[in-house]
Amino acid sequence: MKKVYEKINNMRGNLITVTADGVSLGELARIDKQDGRSTYASVLRFEGDEVTLQVFGGTRGISTNDEVIFLKKEMTATFGESLLGRRLSGSGRPIDGGPQIQGESLAIGGPSFNPVQRIIPKQMVRTNIPMIDVFNCLVKSQKIPIFSIPGEPYNQLLMRIANQTDAEVVIIGGMGLTFDDYQAFIDNAEKAGSAEKSIMFIHRAIDPAVECLLVPDMALAVAEQFATQGKDVLVLLTDMTAFADSIKEIAITMDQVPSNRGYPGSLYSDLAFRYEKAVDIEGSGSITIITVTTMPGDDITHPIPDNTGYITEGQFYLRGGVIDPFGSLSRLKQQVIGKVTREDHGDIANTLIRLYADSKKAKERESMGFKLSRWDEKLIAYSEQFEKKMMDLQVNIALEEALDLGWKLLAEFFTRQEIGIKQKLIEKYWPS
Repeated sequence: MKKVYEKINNMRGNLITVTADGVSLGELARIDKQDGRSTYASVLRFEGDEVTLQVFGGTRGISTNDEVIFLKKEMTATFGESLLGRRLSGSGRPIDGGPQIQGESLAIGGPSFNPVQRIIPKQMVRTNIPMIDVFNCLVKSQKIPIFSIPGEPYNQLLMRIANQTDAEVVIIGGMGLTFDDYQAFIDNAEKAGSAEKSIMFIHRAIDPAVECLLVPDMALAVAEQFATQGKDVLVLLTDMTAFADSIKEIAITMDQVPSNRGYPGSLYSDLAFRYEKAVDIEGSGSITIITVTTMPGDDITHPIPDNTGYITEGQFYLRGGVIDPFGSLSRLKQQVIGKVTREDHGDIANTLIRLYADSKKAKERESMGFKLSRWDEKLIAYSEQFEKKMMDLQVNIALEEALDLGWKLLAEFFTRQEIGIKQKLIEKYWPS
């Protein structure tokens, strides 16, 4: 029998405190207000019989004599095929004007997938973005962030990936989104025709912090269910800095002692718990995770990107509106380059980047007033076309076409002897 508690001891921010017994961490509770409406909360902490709950939707309208009923179950997400094309809040409520989602209940925040059933990643996730597909391949079950500063077009990049990926299901988790960002995701999905395979869990900047914390767990619980059904799922989360800031806000409200710049000592495990949901399941589907981590002040040593770097398998750096080829890294790309992609993939990618790096030195000599050699002039001319045809985020071409384009760029500005690629590859792929 569910116990009813008729007194709320304290309210701070989105947290309430109740004297209760027999409750468990993460347990769901219903708060029945005096006006007949109800809201929900989950157990965040207990000390003796003092139980702290975080309230979904905020504590506005709650009074100290409202009834609190513990429901003997944890927060759940609803799973079903009807999820596809829908938009929901962090607590799983439809926010698109559609009907309630019908399906089975999934516990959120459970452990990562059984390691015994995981397989070594060896399949590529195509995005049709050359700076990813050619130079830093995305691999199924990879977890990788986009490091950026506020103001860069990282959400637009996520939209491009959502539109062009070969993943069967795309789940977008938005945290701390402005109305314009939220609307942009909606407009993009409708315009690109990707809405039918997309699901959105959205926390807006005006929503309570507690719902921000639920977004990744909701998205990943649903992703796991699709993956166990044999689907390849791509989870796009933006912005993990908003997620971490919500953790900090709640920790401060609970008077926790901060560890680093106001963030609690649990920050690493809080992030890792979500990232480790990425998986390639033997005989079934996969979950690949791409997130956005905005770096305050472009500071890579900030606790959020610093902790993230230890957890993930590389990163994409977004700078000046493009993916920076020198700061970006995919630690799993060697699993697919030249193995499931064309034999020339590794050589052409390395050569294009090496020559582009040399062009940076040539431009530096030019800016300092030195006389340029013929080789320097070649490098600078090459770099201009490389930036235009390969680095521009609007470029949308398949990997094979991008590799062919790389050969054409080399042939346009250099001779066969100047590029330093194996002769057998030159004979096979050099443009006639």
